[in-house]
Amino acid sequence: MAAPFRWTKRIGWLLLIWAASVAALGLAAYALRLLMRLIGMST
Repeated sequence: MAAPFRWTKRIGWLLLIWAASVAALGLAAYALRLLMRLIGMST
């Protein structure tokens, strides 16, 4: 019964890393957008 637990743990880590990377990309995009707005490159 240890095998299903391993798979769920691996999938959980995969989803956690994926969510963290998506959040980091979103934060970077927001920061660039804010920077561009501050220097007048975007409306």
